[in-house]
Amino acid sequence: MPSLIQQAESEDWTYRAFLNNLTEYELKRRDEKLIERRLKWAAFPFYKTLDSFNVDEQQSLSRKQIKQLKEFTWLDQLYNLIILGPSGVGKTHIATGLGIEAINHGYKVSFITMGQLIHTLKTEEVTRKSQTRMKRIRESNLVIIDDLMFMAMDTREANLFFHLINELYDKSSVILTSNKGPSEWGELLGDPGITTAILDRILHRAEVINFSQDDSYRMKHRSSIFMEKSVQS
Repeated sequence: MPSLIQQAESEDWTYRAFLNNLTEYELKRRDEKLIERRLKWAAFPFYKTLDSFNVDEQQSLSRKQIKQLKEFTWLDQLYNLIILGPSGVGKTHIATGLGIEAINHGYKVSFITMGQLIHTLKTEEVTRKSQTRMKRIRESNLVIIDDLMFMAMDTREANLFFHLINELYDKSSVILTSNKGPSEWGELLGDPGITTAILDRILHRAEVINFSQDDSYRMKHRSSIFMEKSVQS
């Protein structure tokens, strides 16, 4: 306020100009605070934008495709994204970058790993923290589930996961990252019926991005404890 008053006096603003600038500043700060709050609620593992993703390091996703994803037509149409590939190819980076971009476009986003999700679902009835987390997930426009199928589930866990996917179906978009393709999900979910029901809802409207081992950024830029030349005995 003191800065705005000083600027108004030095630039001879009219009363109307002062009120307009004051209102614009207030609206801008409210938007910024809302984004800050939603970024905190999203619980991203790190802050990495799509602009920091090195497209040249892989061949599975083009610049044009990334631009299309950033337009969020797919999110408005309730499409899901399945990002597949081995460790180190940037699956979590892409998912997080899309989540951050979505928040900046006014969407509500939640990020959670599969392990955290199963734990939260199992403890939802007994802990307020889990209840709050699940409420935010169910109210999100975009839910990112990282490391899907990283571990095998028992029948109860698979059922809890199915019910969540069923709740989100036709209400939210889901981004799933996994090092295993849908054809392998059955062995980890255990129950063929549950697997079919989950796949049916996820794949009904879905785009699959499949990274290969050749796209691995970590392998290309790995550090070595040895010098460039091999150590001779």
